[in-house]
Amino acid sequence: MKLAILDRDGTLNLADEAFITTPEAWVAQPGALEAVARLNRAGWHVVVATNQPGLGGGQLDTTELNAVHAKMHRELAAAGARIEAVFYCPHRPEEGCACRKPAPGLLVQIGERYGAEPDETWVIGSCAVHLQAGAQWGAHLHLVCTGAATGLLPGQPLPPDFPSGVAVHASLSDLVDQLVPAEPLPQPLSQGTAH
Repeated sequence: MKLAILDRDGTLNLADEAFITTPEAWVAQPGALEAVARLNRAGWHVVVATNQPGLGGGQLDTTELNAVHAKMHRELAAAGARIEAVFYCPHRPEEGCACRKPAPGLLVQIGERYGAEPDETWVIGSCAVHLQAGAQWGAHLHLVCTGAATGLLPGQPLPPDFPSGVAVHASLSDLVDQLVPAEPLPQPLSQGTAH
């Protein structure tokens, strides 16, 4: 089993401080969809785990969230990529649920659904809380320096809110370059010789 659990905002799509409440606001990170396609072709199961407190706070409803994810799935499909499932926590921070990252509840649910152990799972994201959840569950931790991590660089020390043992990559594409063997370039068709 090869399972990658990606954060959504900042990892797959551009993110700002506001909630993404419309499909138009969901804009893919450069190269991210192609990186997911490469994982798919290499046999990885790819899912998303995302905090969506806008649901609990009334900034969006499930119909609007589903419309955002429908756009995400369409754009992934156009790139030859597939996210198998989206797991989300709808709660606000003050609700104290077990599924809101940095709690590991969403990741545990994903592991149970896929029959995956933490040591078979790569938790990949651009924010500390996603990786904190992965650390509590015991997964492999990978930071991509996009979204909230823009400005961090591979090889530099991470801020103290990041757990130990995090591998740092410039982007999701750079991470996939390390996880997935290079795909062979298409060979030109050989020209037959005329007799």
